[in-house]
Amino acid sequence: METRKVPYQRTIVVCGNVREDGSAACANPSRGEDRGDAILEALKAEAKRLGLKGKIRVARSGCLDLCAKGPNLFIFPDGVWLSGVTLADVPRLVETYLTPPVSAS
Repeated sequence: METRKVPYQRTIVVCGNVREDGSAACANPSRGEDRGDAILEALKAEAKRLGLKGKIRVARSGCLDLCAKGPNLFIFPDGVWLSGVTLADVPRLVETYLTPPVSAS
């Protein structure tokens, strides 16, 4: 095992879980445009547009165990957990966690 420093200044993890039985899950089609995978792709596109590759990582996760409150995401190292996120929240997420651009350290 090798221990290394985290290569990103911030990581946003978005639940992309789908349940085959149709019960509440962050990325189930029943959530319409507010599915976890749609939110993930919107955040990834914004990070790319802002030139934050290598500074901000937006990643998909499996189930975060709060399906009924989803879509869920969490942000490191901020220690922030957000539930009930919608596509309408993406501009505010971008403003709060992707801009102003993080330092180049």
